[in-house]
Amino acid sequence: MTDDTLAAVPVGERQLFLDDAGIARLERLTRTTHQPAKKGAVIRTDLDDVGQGSIQIRTAPAWDPAARVYKLWTITTPEALAAQGIRCAGYYDSTDGLHWTKPVVGQVEYRGSRQNNYITTLTGKGYHAPTHVVYDDTDPNPARRYKAAMTNEGFLASPDGITWTPLDVPPVPSQDESNLSFDRQACLFLHTVKHRGPYGRSVWLSTSPDFAHWTEPRLTFHADDRDQEIGRERIAARLADPTLQRLFSHDPALYNVEVYNMGLFRYEGLYIGLPTMFHSVGPHGPDYPNTEGFHLVHLAWSRDLQTWSRFDDRQPFIGQSPAGAGAYDITQILGPSAPVLHGDTLWFYYTGMKYRAAAKWADSHTLDPDRGAVCLAVLRRDGFVSLDAGNATGVLVTQPFRLSGRTLHANVTAVRGELSAELQDLDGTVLATSERLQGERLRGELRWPEGDLQPWQGRPVVLRFTLRHARFYSYWFE
Repeated sequence: MTDDTLAAVPVGERQLFLDDAGIARLERLTRTTHQPAKKGAVIRTDLDDVGQGSIQIRTAPAWDPAARVYKLWTITTPEALAAQGIRCAGYYDSTDGLHWTKPVVGQVEYRGSRQNNYITTLTGKGYHAPTHVVYDDTDPNPARRYKAAMTNEGFLASPDGITWTPLDVPPVPSQDESNLSFDRQACLFLHTVKHRGPYGRSVWLSTSPDFAHWTEPRLTFHADDRDQEIGRERIAARLADPTLQRLFSHDPALYNVEVYNMGLFRYEGLYIGLPTMFHSVGPHGPDYPNTEGFHLVHLAWSRDLQTWSRFDDRQPFIGQSPAGAGAYDITQILGPSAPVLHGDTLWFYYTGMKYRAAAKWADSHTLDPDRGAVCLAVLRRDGFVSLDAGNATGVLVTQPFRLSGRTLHANVTAVRGELSAELQDLDGTVLATSERLQGERLRGELRWPEGDLQPWQGRPVVLRFTLRHARFYSYWFE
C-alpha cells in the first residue's frame, strides 16, 4: 500500500468528525452538531459618546506575546469624525479576553482632545481604518507583524497594531463586506469579499502567500436551493415567535436567503467557514434599495477552499437571542473571522445588533439607543461535531494510515460511559488494546496494557474505537 492511498493522520493534527474523511466504517453512532454557549456582550457602545453609532467587528482578537495582551479593532467612526472624512477603528486590549480597556493612543483629535482610543491611517486617498487585522509571527520583519485589510482601500502593516503604514498593494475589490484570516500552517492569507452569485450576495475568495500578491477573487461559497427552502421556514417561525424581536416590514415576494459575509479560518486539517446568512423578509423603506431581515450564522467546511459542505438541516451555529432579555444579537449577527483558542475552549467574538440599519426606522419607531455590541460565544475545543453512542456499543474504524506519534489522545465525554481503542494490522489482527477512557476527557491519553504503539511506527495500520454512553469529538497522536 502506497502513501497516496493512505489516509493522512499527521502527528499533532486533531482528526474531527464533520465528515467521513479518514473514516472507513461507522456503526451505531450518531453525528451531532453543537453550538457555542453565548456569554453575552464584552464590548458595548459608549452611550455617553453621542454619535458614536453601533460598535461592530470583522476581526478576531490577536494575542501579542510581547505585550501579553489581546488586541482588538472595532468598526467605530463617530459621526463628527466621519463628517471630516476621518475613518477610524476603535482600539481595545485585554489581558484575559473578557475585560477590555480603551488605551489612549493619541492619534485623533475628537471633541477637543486626543485622549481617546481611535486609530486612523493617512494614505494618499485620505484617512482609513485598520478594521480587519491578523497577527503574523512568521514575518521576519517586526514592522510587519500586524497586517490589516481595508475593504476596497488596500492593505496596511504595523509593528504593534497601533501605528500603521500603508502598503503599496492594490485592494481586493468587494461590494461592501470582507473578512481576513491567516492560515499559519500553509502561510496563506485568506481574504473573503462579497460579490453577486446565484442567489444574490455571495462569498468570493482571494489568497496571498506574502500579503503582497493576491489572487483574483473567485466565487467560493453561495446560498443554494436548500437555503431558500429552509429559509422560508425560518422566516415563518421567526414571524410567529413573540419572544423574538419584531421586524419592521414584511412582504413574501421579497423572501430570499443570501450570504452577507463569511469568516473563514484553518482549523486542524480543514477549513471552517461561518457564513452569515441574511434572510430577507420585506422592504427597507422607500428610499433605500435594500431589504429588512435578520441574520443567522451557519457552519461550513472544506478540505481545499473550493468544495464546501454543510449539514442538510442547516441548523444555525450562532442564532438569534430572545428580545427583552438584555441580549444584543436579536436581529443582526455578523459572524467571527476566526476563533481564539483559550486552553481547551474556542472563543468566538462576533457582532450582535438589535436592529438592521436602525436609522432607517428611527423616525417612526421607538428604538433602543444601546443597539450594538461585541459579543462572545464559547465552544469546547474540537466541539463542532461529536459521534455519539448510547447503550449499544458504537464503533468507528479508520481508513488505513501510516502510524507516527508515540501517544494516542482522545477528546471525549464519557461521564457515564467509556471509550477504548484497538490498533490493528490491515488484515484485522489486533496489535494493541487500550484501557478504557472514562469521565470528561478533553485530552485523554489512551494507555496500552496489551501491546504497544512503538513497534508499529511507520507501518500502515488501522484504529478501531468503541464507545458506549459517550460523545467522541476528536483523536490525535503526539
